[in-house]
Amino acid sequence: MANEVEKRALASYLEEHNLKHTRQRDAILDVFLSVTGHVTSEDLYQRVRAEHPQIGYTTVYRTMRLLCDAGLAQEQSFDGLARYEVSHAHHDHLICLRCGKIIEFECEMIEATQNEIAGRYGFRVLRHRHELYGHCVDCQKD
Repeated sequence: MANEVEKRALASYLEEHNLKHTRQRDAILDVFLSVTGHVTSEDLYQRVRAEHPQIGYTTVYRTMRLLCDAGLAQEQSFDGLARYEVSHAHHDHLICLRCGKIIEFECEMIEATQNEIAGRYGFRVLRHRHELYGHCVDCQKD
């Protein structure tokens, strides 16, 4: 299966923390990994519910917290709304304030400049978030 690496990582995390490995958690992980981009817990719950109607919202929410703790998911808050994405290489975001579209981008120049500025002040960066808010090309037409 395509998600075997993530499933093994989750199983290891659960075992290390003496937590139960359940079919519900596996099902939520499968649905989450099939989503592209960013998803709210409510949107994810609706997708999970379509395939597994017996799984409740609280189980989805708690499992997402667990996936974040295990390093399989990242929670981002854009304009006050928490969204989840699959953990992967660092990237930044363009967020449309009209339609909510989120565009991921990478820019070596920005990363290098941030590192240069931090070095100039003797600051060691552990992590950062770079978010630009505005209107996407489609919303600019309105």
